[in-house]
Amino acid sequence: MEKEQLSSLFPQIALQMRCALSNLHMAVASLVPAEAREQNQALDERAAVLDQSFYQLLRLVNHLSAAMYLTNSEPLSLHNRDIGDMVGELCTQAASLAPFRGISFRFENMLGHHICAMAPDALEQLVYNLLSNAFKFTPRGGSVAVTLQQKGKQILLTVSDTGCGIPPEQMDHLFGSYLYPDPMRPLPHGLGLGLPLCRRFAEGQGGALLARSTPGEGSVFTLSLPDRLVEEPLSDFHVDYSGGFSRPLLGLADALPAKAFRVREQE
Repeated sequence: MEKEQLSSLFPQIALQMRCALSNLHMAVASLVPAEAREQNQALDERAAVLDQSFYQLLRLVNHLSAAMYLTNSEPLSLHNRDIGDMVGELCTQAASLAPFRGISFRFENMLGHHICAMAPDALEQLVYNLLSNAFKFTPRGGSVAVTLQQKGKQILLTVSDTGCGIPPEQMDHLFGSYLYPDPMRPLPHGLGLGLPLCRRFAEGQGGALLARSTPGEGSVFTLSLPDRLVEEPLSDFHVDYSGGFSRPLLGLADALPAKAFRVREQE
């Protein structure tokens, strides 16, 4: 199937799945209310598996919904925001979840408070996708680091890990892996939409996303964005695809164990 066909089909599938997921979640919440989970640890542990599956499916639905951007080269709608504050908040949330994976997490902001043009929703999804991969493929005892800095007229955001790395033969189509399915790759690998969307979101903000990796040593992904301000649009349509659920749990759902979704852990 051609790239254009896939990118138009995926959002249609996502719409059907989103409606079904909403009904399923309401049914589960009614059958297993939070109050009952708080009083019964065994019940909470079993319900956490359901919650994790829901978040994983909702994350997949969001990727399918965003697939339309893969064949659209139009610039994204930009707003002037403090990138230091935004990335710092995302990293604070990620750091609180890193212990569930048994890894260490570090955020170094060499930029401080800095206003620049960005597409906030796209940048958030990009960062969570990169962090999800880093968490997922870094073994216990490893580390993930995020750095934010400025070089010349570019702002650089780097996500690095000490994980398994990426084989050289996969690097050539790393940002188009959904077009080259490989059932022999070890799980978890998903549909391969995450990194292609990350690159599209980077380019849609006038930037670029580069990757380098050494098998057995880890990977480094670097997002570069032009340091600029823009005249903001008078109005901009915003859709919150988190549906009111925890954004960090949603963003990292594929990389976390079920215990991260227990009610007791979220108190």
